[in-house]
Amino acid sequence: MNEKNEILQEITQRSSAEFYINKKIDRNILNRILEAGRLAPSAKNRQAWRFIVIDKDELIKEIKGAAYQLSIVGESAAVVAVCTTNIEYMMPNRQLSYPIDLSFATAFMMLQAEKEGVSSRVITTYDEEEIKEVLNVPHSMKVVMLLTLGYTEEEKERQQADRKELKSISSFNHW
Repeated sequence: MNEKNEILQEITQRSSAEFYINKKIDRNILNRILEAGRLAPSAKNRQAWRFIVIDKDELIKEIKGAAYQLSIVGESAAVVAVCTTNIEYMMPNRQLSYPIDLSFATAFMMLQAEKEGVSSRVITTYDEEEIKEVLNVPHSMKVVMLLTLGYTEEEKERQQADRKELKSISSFNHW
């Protein structure tokens, strides 16, 4: 594959994990995944985020409880609570910046995870107040999403979800 198109390989191969096997993620790999999030673009380069990595089994169990007992959360080798440190900043287009900024950061982390051979899944089904209590997140901050990380069985063929054709979702110069 052409080196310039190499990132398309990770994008094409990536799929949301359905389950994880019991295997820890090396701290160096976790740090590279976090580094990818740190390098993501943000509105006015504010970088108004905090990534809390949960990799202790007892804390993952508590996070699973706050995520309505979702099994994928409990199976995770690590969970990243993706938080904003500025819930009020509005961009000139009158959109809040944190949902966009954190989506970029999370997507970058997911692509780095894929490059590292680590599977991922975004979780938004949880009791935010319970998560904040477990992780000592200040009341004025928001936990916007959870990113679960782990390994899947190597033999298992990961399937990309059906995607619409490019021509049905894009156009040039007009709707």
